[in-house]
Amino acid sequence: MALLYVVVSGVLLAAVVLITVFILRLFGILRHASEYKPGQKGSVSLLVVAGSGGHTTEIVRLMGSLSRSYNPRHYVIADTDKMSEEKIRTFEAEQEKSGSPSQFTIHRIPRSREVRQSWSSSVLSSLSALMSSVPLVFRLQPDIVLCNGPGTCVPLCAAGLLLGVLGLKRVLIVYVESICRVETLSLSGEILYYFSDYFFVQWASLKDKYPKAIYLGRLV
Repeated sequence: MALLYVVVSGVLLAAVVLITVFILRLFGILRHASEYKPGQKGSVSLLVVAGSGGHTTEIVRLMGSLSRSYNPRHYVIADTDKMSEEKIRTFEAEQEKSGSPSQFTIHRIPRSREVRQSWSSSVLSSLSALMSSVPLVFRLQPDIVLCNGPGTCVPLCAAGLLLGVLGLKRVLIVYVESICRVETLSLSGEILYYFSDYFFVQWASLKDKYPKAIYLGRLV
């Protein structure tokens, strides 16, 4: 009995130490975000999270305003999304016609949460999305994760943060809240407000409520 107590105590102590180290490491990464400047030695590898419907339309418009330095571009969409891939391919084809190098890939992961999905089942689907996101992000190793609200972006951002916590690569998280969010943030925004390196809102009313946010007017 005494041996079991010692073993359990040791495991709990190790878990506490690991969690503490993880939190301190994460805090250090977020605190020194401004010191990291991707692209100083060349192009910037960009992972773009596209969501169905308006999210993809907005993120594609935002991509159109970026310079050619953001290359290659890795798009990630939910496996149940039937519309985003066509929009992305149309956008990239137009970019290629205008002389911009078209180096892009499209990847699919499980959707974190469907519309009107119960919270209890969302836990399992989110874990499934995270399990797919980690190996994908670790393989692509982007410089920046760019997203604007779809639930799929949360596990991908978590995977990007994990890269930094493990000391493998610093990944910037850039979040642009949807233009349709005037008074409140989306659920993804509520979560990533605390973990993103740059958090943009498109309405002054949101800037008043969330002081960390950056307001530059309408971006899309």
